[in-house]
Amino acid sequence: MTSHQSGRGGNRSFRSFLQSEASGGIILMVVAALAIIVANSPFQTQYFHLLHIYLGPLSLQHWVNDALMAVFFLMVGLEIKREMTDGQLSTWPRRILPGTAAIGGMAAPALIYVALNWNHPTALHGWAIPSATDIAFALGVLSLLGPRVPASLKVFLAALAIIDDLGAVLVIAIFYTSGLSVMDLAAAAAVVVALLAINRMGVRSLWPYLLLGVVLWIFVFRSGIHATLAGVVLALCIPIQRTPGKPEARGAESPLHRLEHALHTPVAFFVVPVFGFFNAGVSFAGVNYEVLTESVTMGVALGLFLGKLIGVFGAVVLLVKLGWADLPAAASWRQVLGVSLLCGIGFTMSLFIGLLAFDDPELQDHVKIGILMGSFVSGLAGYLLLRGAKRETRRTA
Repeated sequence: MTSHQSGRGGNRSFRSFLQSEASGGIILMVVAALAIIVANSPFQTQYFHLLHIYLGPLSLQHWVNDALMAVFFLMVGLEIKREMTDGQLSTWPRRILPGTAAIGGMAAPALIYVALNWNHPTALHGWAIPSATDIAFALGVLSLLGPRVPASLKVFLAALAIIDDLGAVLVIAIFYTSGLSVMDLAAAAAVVVALLAINRMGVRSLWPYLLLGVVLWIFVFRSGIHATLAGVVLALCIPIQRTPGKPEARGAESPLHRLEHALHTPVAFFVVPVFGFFNAGVSFAGVNYEVLTESVTMGVALGLFLGKLIGVFGAVVLLVKLGWADLPAAASWRQVLGVSLLCGIGFTMSLFIGLLAFDDPELQDHVKIGILMGSFVSGLAGYLLLRGAKRETRRTA
């Protein structure tokens, strides 16, 4: 397989990824709004009790947040592996700008949150909540702008968010794990060894990987590590090599590319919207100035809005001024500033980390309000800034 052929395949995958994520982001906006409406309607009691209904051995909440979201994390893992291997993040020159921006965009929000919750030990546990960017939401907003935004900025945002997702996975694995079962961890490790073995044996059928993936999820669920991380581990074990000698032939795509293509639609249009509907709803009854200015609420909101802006845009300015990287092609500083604001839309992963950080329903509500505040202001500000950027370019042309 030539590098040119590999590049063409990778570019097609990336375009498909951008399109599905942008469309899914628009659906997610609608679902989030619907969840908030239902949570403040006469049906709110049924809505809040629905997650606690048991379906077999698990509650609906566990089926959604532990099992269904494992599929989302499988998709995240596939995207990370593909982009790092033969995609937009396959070389260090391509990684440095979005990678540094992602690191800055995770560190600055966390520092703002910690600064506002320094004297609250329980609240400090949520330090990672504003560090995550919701790629579907952000690309959904970008898609509303059409040709006003150069394609290079969409690639930059997607690459940044993929690295951001990798950081979030590591944070969950390291900081939000407790009560480990050594026996279940050992069993999970044995399953991973089996996955790696069939990979080395050249098994290209997806079914052995998926069946072992289900077994892996069970052991990880029982081990104390969050079960969704089994999806990421499984993704890293899926082969990415295409059939030798016929990289463009029908059916010759790698198992990873085939699985990723099969998962795009269900994840974007079912898995993430279902998670969003059942977790975004928050009742505004009793919400007052004190709740809006409470340290967790403000830590999340300001972390997303100011933290992401400072971390992402500051990293880009630093690298470009030092001559270590260039701005994305055909993009202006104003457009980069607008995209940095969009990085403050932290919905799916932020909600997920918030649920891991706090068991207290009141704190979870504060987290949701903070996410909604920070994400709405970031999305609106970024949209308006980017919408005006094209008119500015025409005047200066």
